[in-house]
Amino acid sequence: MAKLTFKTDNCKGCSLCVYACPKSILQIATDKINKKGHHPAECIDMEKCIGCASCAMMCPDCIIKVER
Repeated sequence: MAKLTFKTDNCKGCSLCVYACPKSILQIATDKINKKGHHPAECIDMEKCIGCASCAMMCPDCIIKVER
């Protein structure tokens, strides 16, 4: 099983990772706001993550770390 780690304080909520995920397990958190005032990305079902790292490659701010 893969593990995703987000540096949520640096996320600007651009949603590029959400669209890149083939399993549709990422979303923009509507109930959280980071230090920069943005809604950060989050994983809603870590069990379904296949560790493809599409989200990490798409992120312009390199806030996502994928461990397999």
